[in-house]
Amino acid sequence: MRLGGGVAARRAEEIADLPVRLALGGTMLYHGLSKLRGEGPAQTSQMFESLGLTPGRPLAIATGVTEALAGAAAILGIGTRAAALAVLATQAVAIWKVHGPKGYSNMQGGMEYNLSIAAMSLGLLLTHPGVLSLHRAATRGRARARGVPGWLTRAQPGFADRALAVMH
Repeated sequence: MRLGGGVAARRAEEIADLPVRLALGGTMLYHGLSKLRGEGPAQTSQMFESLGLTPGRPLAIATGVTEALAGAAAILGIGTRAAALAVLATQAVAIWKVHGPKGYSNMQGGMEYNLSIAAMSLGLLLTHPGVLSLHRAATRGRARARGVPGWLTRAQPGFADRALAVMH
């Protein structure tokens, strides 16, 4: 099917971020929660301290919370820029301290997987959440609740609109 520049192409573009948001979000939510549940905090803090990242336990918990919140934000499509930056930060540390020295191949514990996660995050950072996002629902819902026409809210955004635009 050739999309060209018509309605189908616009609709595809409006939801193009969704697979990336769901894949990245699901991955980060899983990784974050695994650091926070059961033996996760103890194992992660022990690993962090063996890498010279101290104090291990507070860093493990902070990393788990950051990853879980970034994952949830990506899935929901709100605060996606902040989520992408958080993921880029965690992956940069993971590559620097753990996976980079092992080379590229994921099979040898290298950075292949982490670079893929970072690339998805960069894509999310550079785009906006599409129509299937809480960001879109929040910006449309506030304008309707205030009874303000859409053309006016786009021309004169309020503080909340500007804050959402910065964070996506």
